[in-house]
Amino acid sequence: MGRQVWVTTTVTGPPARLWHLTQDTDHHPRWDLRFSSITPAGQDDDGHQRFTYALALPHPRLPLLTVRGTGTSTAERRGDDGAGTSAIRFTAGGSSADRLSPLASGAGFWRYAPQPDGRTRFTTGYDYRPGWGRLGAALDPWLTRPLVGWATAWSFDRLRLWAERGQTPERSRDLALAWTAARAVVVVLTAAALQQRRPLVALLTASALAVPTLAAVPSAVRCGRRPTRGGSR
Repeated sequence: MGRQVWVTTTVTGPPARLWHLTQDTDHHPRWDLRFSSITPAGQDDDGHQRFTYALALPHPRLPLLTVRGTGTSTAERRGDDGAGTSAIRFTAGGSSADRLSPLASGAGFWRYAPQPDGRTRFTTGYDYRPGWGRLGAALDPWLTRPLVGWATAWSFDRLRLWAERGQTPERSRDLALAWTAARAVVVVLTAAALQQRRPLVALLTASALAVPTLAAVPSAVRCGRRPTRGGSR
C-alpha cells in the first residue's frame, strides 16, 4: 500500500446533518463520485453491517462498464456532542469487469468533529491495495492515487454545498459541467487566436482562465489533503 489518501473539509452546521448525508446509503452515492450505488447486504457473523457497491462508467444511465465490490462497516462510535467515527473495509468483486477496478481492497475511516465555532470538520483517511497487478502498482503513485484523492476531495466539497446551502448534488454536477465547458471554450478560443497570430487577443482570452471557481461549483482545492496537527480537531 502507498501513502494514505487523506481529505478534510469544514462544514457549517452540526455533525448530525453530515452523519445523515454520509451514512444513508441512498444519499451517499448522490454526492460521492466513487460510487453509483450502495446497497445494504445484512450483517456478518460479528454483527457488522455489510454492503455492496457499484461504480457505473461513464455514467449510471450509460453503463459501458460497471465495477462492483463488497464492504463491511467494522466500527462505529458517536459521542454526546455529536462527534463520530465510522470505519470500513472493502474488496472489489471477482468478475472480469470487477477485476478492472484500480482499487483491489482497502480500509478507511470517516471522522466527524464538532468545532468551537459551531462548524463540523469532516475527515477521511484510507489506504488500499492497487488492482491490475504489477501495472497497477506501477501506476498507483503517480496516476491512480492522485485521481482517487482528487475525486474524494471534489466529492467532499459537493457534500459541503449540499449540507450548507441545500444545493443538491445533481445541481452541483450540472454547474461543474457547465463551468468545465466554459473553460474548454476559452482554451479553444485562445488556441484559435494563437493560430491566427493574434497574441493580444490570445492573452486577453486566456486571462479568463484565471477567474476563480465560482462558489456554487464544487472544487477539490477547497479541501485539505494533508493530516493536520492534533488530529481532525
